[in-house]
Amino acid sequence: MTELNAAAKLTAKTWIDDHLEQLTEWHTVIWELAEPAWREYRSQQWYVNLLRAEGFEVEDGSAGMPTAFSARWSNGDGPTLLTYAEYDAVPGNSQAASTSEEPREGLSRFAPGHTDPHSVLGISTLAGVLATKYAMEQHGIQGELHYTGEPAEKMHGSKVVHGLQGYYDDADAIVSFHPFYMLPLCNTTRWDTQCGAYYSKVYSFICDHPESWQLSSADPNSPIPASHSAARAPGANLSMTQMYSSSRAMLDSMLPSTGGWSFSDAILTDGQATADNLPQRVARVQFSWRTADIEMAEHILKVLDRNAQAAAMMGHCEVEERWIARSRPGRTNHAMASALYANLEDVGAPSYGEEAIAVAHEIQRTLGLEPSEKPFLAETEQLIAPQEAERLLREHMPAWQRNWTSDDYVEMSHYAPLVRFYVSRPALQPVEGAGPYPAWVMNAMGGIPETIAPTIATAGKTISGTFLDLFTKPELLAEAKREFDERVASEPMPALLPKDFVAPIDLPWPDYRPALDGTHEHRHW
Repeated sequence: MTELNAAAKLTAKTWIDDHLEQLTEWHTVIWELAEPAWREYRSQQWYVNLLRAEGFEVEDGSAGMPTAFSARWSNGDGPTLLTYAEYDAVPGNSQAASTSEEPREGLSRFAPGHTDPHSVLGISTLAGVLATKYAMEQHGIQGELHYTGEPAEKMHGSKVVHGLQGYYDDADAIVSFHPFYMLPLCNTTRWDTQCGAYYSKVYSFICDHPESWQLSSADPNSPIPASHSAARAPGANLSMTQMYSSSRAMLDSMLPSTGGWSFSDAILTDGQATADNLPQRVARVQFSWRTADIEMAEHILKVLDRNAQAAAMMGHCEVEERWIARSRPGRTNHAMASALYANLEDVGAPSYGEEAIAVAHEIQRTLGLEPSEKPFLAETEQLIAPQEAERLLREHMPAWQRNWTSDDYVEMSHYAPLVRFYVSRPALQPVEGAGPYPAWVMNAMGGIPETIAPTIATAGKTISGTFLDLFTKPELLAEAKREFDERVASEPMPALLPKDFVAPIDLPWPDYRPALDGTHEHRHW
């Protein structure tokens, strides 16, 4: 390690330590906004304003996505390094930053909340970027930082669009961070087993001519096209429910029970909560599926497409199909993984001090449990080498399976060498005989400053250290690129959607906005 590299890393770490209180306050802002996918207007604008104030050139609403952004800062000729923010929350999971189960003030418990939390994902990468920028300025390190805002991660929303439109084309390397969400992937990097394929599609059933269902029953003297007593088409709701029930009933026939695949659904509404005596004209259902490879994903797609045509015929509807996401499995890069993990080792795992322990004890008392001497999950304060994490992960997988779970970082891995790493979020050690903690506990600790600050500090320092290595060690970047090119050549995987694919921002996704009285109300688009 050169003196320049060591000094720059120390400068970046010190910047994060000096600004940790401010970073934690920023995190609280995003965590409290908790806006759902494609509707993260205030969260995105917060990032845009802050990055512009920090000297970045920012494209607001990049790639035609109103809640995305693309920010760049250059300190002269050199590599372009990329990382990103996410900030979408999950409807139906509102939880206050408190030690008891309760929604955020003024909201229904069915409002969105940060569960992963993507709020800390964004602020941690922001910490790494700003610390790197400061160190580059102080030590005269040349290169460009590219920081993107990626909305709707829960739908694999923006990264495929940014990729198709060229936003990652000039990246020399990419760092992808996520707070840990499953063991053994805690305080480590992915090694060989990356996330798999992910498909998501909305089927809209449109009943534009219900009166033509049975023309012979219409009264020729009726002043309207079809009287209320005339036979009308079953309509869109019937087709949608048929699609839903038939597709759910066929799960066992779609794929074998091994491989870690999953299938989920969501029913979208177009303001149809008010009853009427006419058949519904439109009804929509979204299906999303995670699979180990593209072949599996395509098999499910064929089943769903057939089901949609059959359901549309039953309800006298037309069916419109709309892709939400279609992501390839990820590419691994050992050079990047090794470089980042070396920086994570240098920083060390998060450590939860007295204030965080006091929060954990209060939660335990709320649940009627005796406070533990060491309340936090042991693995959250330990590092695990990527190779060992890989070995443990493979114990739960069939030998033939190459990928596990899903996340849309996989699309970025097809444009440049990428490392995917995880730093622990606060999680409590289960008490023997008491069973797992309820979900609200992790969600709440994700918003409590005392428990979430260690994640921000550790991840931010790890990102800045890795970026500074890539800027100052050309041999490291060259090896990462050589490996990337070799893997692409040995297994080409072209994009699964056309270059002119448009993000589905116009569909009726749920939206929560502040009401005039300062509270919140739930609206649909």
